[in-house]
Amino acid sequence: MSLSESNSANPTNTDKNPRREREIGSLIQQIRDLADKLAIDDSSRGDLKILTRTLRELRYAFKVFSPYRSQHKVTMFGSARTLPDAPAYQQAEEFGRRIAEENWLVITGAASGIMEAGHLGAGKESSMGLNIMLPFEQGSNSIIEGDPKLVHMKYFFTRKLMFVKECEAVVCLPGGFGTLDEALEVLTLLQTGKRDMVPVVLMDAPGGTYWKQFHEYVINELLGPKMISPEDLALYLVTDNCDDALNEVTGFYEVYHSMRYVKKQLVLRLNEAPSDELLDAINQEFSDILVEGKFEVREALPEEDEPEMMDLARLVFYFNRRALGKLRMLINCLNARSIEPARRVFP
Repeated sequence: MSLSESNSANPTNTDKNPRREREIGSLIQQIRDLADKLAIDDSSRGDLKILTRTLRELRYAFKVFSPYRSQHKVTMFGSARTLPDAPAYQQAEEFGRRIAEENWLVITGAASGIMEAGHLGAGKESSMGLNIMLPFEQGSNSIIEGDPKLVHMKYFFTRKLMFVKECEAVVCLPGGFGTLDEALEVLTLLQTGKRDMVPVVLMDAPGGTYWKQFHEYVINELLGPKMISPEDLALYLVTDNCDDALNEVTGFYEVYHSMRYVKKQLVLRLNEAPSDELLDAINQEFSDILVEGKFEVREALPEEDEPEMMDLARLVFYFNRRALGKLRMLINCLNARSIEPARRVFP
């Protein structure tokens, strides 16, 4: 199961699904069985404390986020040290305000700087926070402090899991080691297929060069020596323009809705089916990412158990699970209703 597949069902759906209830019961029993094995393994007190705290943090975070699973959310990363008069702060505030106007929620680390700016723009009602407990510079900002949509976490790894698992887009502004760590982890998860596809925007302040120089480093030091593929550059957008960032995030869901693996097939759920002409072009342009067969427009597969998505169109194919950058290009073509994005020339 990928990070986002666990969010695919609407938890507020009260319809009884016997199959799903059996699966949930089985998973809970597995948790109990694992707990029993910890006693048999003679686990140390320190190991048990880590496991207990991890499970407690995640359980509570899942509970907080559960009512909002059906609403699009963007995770914003950036420096806690950015001051309100800095162009990057003002850029983050503007993006937070404008994405909230599109009915998106804004998730940040809930501290000062860029995180505060994103919440300030979005407003309290459209803000969610994942605060890390540190002995310095990480108190909650005034917008989210005391809000029930704020979660305090001890571990970076549980916090990062929630940042990535619960969002439908990621926007990174300039920041320190933590921001670079978060941005690169998201790109790694996308490149390896460990996270379902989402748009990633690396956004500079107007005229800024932070992410522009990062992109140049990627081209010169990663793409040049063939440590990544040219198509991997499609996994993110570098811009210093708020309009471009907003369009990249919201436009990603113009036609594309979500994805799911069903046995060996990848199912792209779509708000509208591609035209016959576009489907033919896709079969020609993207045949190299297929293990067998061809791209087909289908209805929901029998194995899919998400009634709220049954009416969506499907593009179904045997994906090689390796060419994730090119998969992103395929989604771009579906959203553009044209094969042209696939013909973008990379450095």
